[in-house]
Amino acid sequence: MLSYPATITLSTRTLNQLAGLIRRERGERRSRWRRLEPGDQALLVLAHLRNGDTYARLAAGIGTSTAWRYVRKGINLLTAQADDVAAAARRAARLAYTILDGTLIPIDRVANQRPYYSGKHKRHGVHVQLLADPAGRLVWASPALPGAVHDLTAARVHGLLDALTAHSVMVLADKGYQGAGGTIRTPFKRHRHRPRLSRRQRAVNRTHARVRGIGERAVATLESWKILTKLRCCPRRATAIVQAITVLHHIETDRYPG
Repeated sequence: MLSYPATITLSTRTLNQLAGLIRRERGERRSRWRRLEPGDQALLVLAHLRNGDTYARLAAGIGTSTAWRYVRKGINLLTAQADDVAAAARRAARLAYTILDGTLIPIDRVANQRPYYSGKHKRHGVHVQLLADPAGRLVWASPALPGAVHDLTAARVHGLLDALTAHSVMVLADKGYQGAGGTIRTPFKRHRHRPRLSRRQRAVNRTHARVRGIGERAVATLESWKILTKLRCCPRRATAIVQAITVLHHIETDRYPG
């Protein structure tokens, strides 16, 4: 019997859906005996992602290596359900407009640390692009890139700008996306050798910042999952973790199905 002495701020629906994925995968592989039932394995995954519990804390009665395998398998099953950039653009096309932003997820220092050091944030991390709806709710999170990558470069690498433009999605973004083109709207930016911004341009910038600032809620939503406080795994696992969290968030909020 598995006992988890803590509270996980997620619904039973989320637990059951993840347990269903695990049960279906076991059936397809015709797995025989396992140390834990699908529901108990799902509980381990949620405790790790939502509460940031370590494998050592989750390993009571099953062993650390078994806990690691069960959590990793659950994350991989969730990641397989995540949208790619084309599907994300189709979802965004249903909205009046979408908000684009980037965030840095802190990581431990690694051997080849230079690509992961963000000069903007003055720390090591991985860079994730986020799409939010007009209410600031998380719509999509991109694969993770090294923290040194600029916002605009990251959006181009993922093909996000082209996909959103192809679907005629109106996108609000900050000054880090200046020059993106297409349907990406950024605030006016004063250049060194040009006159100051006009009163109208400053007014537009204030309105733009007020509307775009709502997208910070999507960043807060992602950061509410304690595992992302600081990733202590290989940075290459960041993509799977972020995408698994996005899938779980949509299950929990019952938003953007299908």
